[in-house]
Amino acid sequence: MLSGVSILLVEDDADLCALLQEYFSSHEVYLSIAVDGAEGLNRATEGNFDIVILDVMLPRMDGFEVLRQIRRRSAVPVIILTARTEHGDRITGLNTGADDYVPKPFSPDELLARIHAVLRRVGRASALKPEVLEAGGVLLNSARREVFCHGSPVEVTSIEYDILEVLVRSVGRVVSRDDLARFLYNRAANPLERALDVHVSHLRKKLERGRTLIRTVRGVGYLFAAGDEQGIGRAQHA
Repeated sequence: MLSGVSILLVEDDADLCALLQEYFSSHEVYLSIAVDGAEGLNRATEGNFDIVILDVMLPRMDGFEVLRQIRRRSAVPVIILTARTEHGDRITGLNTGADDYVPKPFSPDELLARIHAVLRRVGRASALKPEVLEAGGVLLNSARREVFCHGSPVEVTSIEYDILEVLVRSVGRVVSRDDLARFLYNRAANPLERALDVHVSHLRKKLERGRTLIRTVRGVGYLFAAGDEQGIGRAQHA
């Protein structure tokens, strides 16, 4: 999906940097790392990166100030990455010019999906390599945002597609309601909110046809269960 994309990660956590370096290299993504705010600002404004992943709590210059300075010089997409999840911090980041906000802890799969969504949203689809995801007889074409079930096209809404892509990428693992809500709405799920349940219910009706593909894990979230048909959600590059 992101093969060939160039990312700048501005982060001073060495363990997290190593984890993401290994993860993105396996997806043929070029990841460059800056370990403090001043270095990150220089590289973000001088380099030719497709997107910047920016931590808030950094040495020498905090992430919000780095973002302010970047926005004075560049329109490069920026995702804020931080353990500070207070509502005010999230609003500050978005108002300062961030394209998305991912709270720690997070899964690399979620971050990858967020990067794809931001690049698509800001019109940098040319940076994306078309990819086909397949699990349990369900096939997704990420470039065209098309869904097929056992070879037959399935009409889904934009938000249904986003939910399904996250679930298929996490096949066999539970995706929490909070993670889905953050991906879709940039906030945690409201315990009384039923919108996610409605969208998932619609997906079930369109895809399951007498079998169980999307399971509800009560009090936690949802799981895409491919069963014995595919075993893993594999990615194929078109």
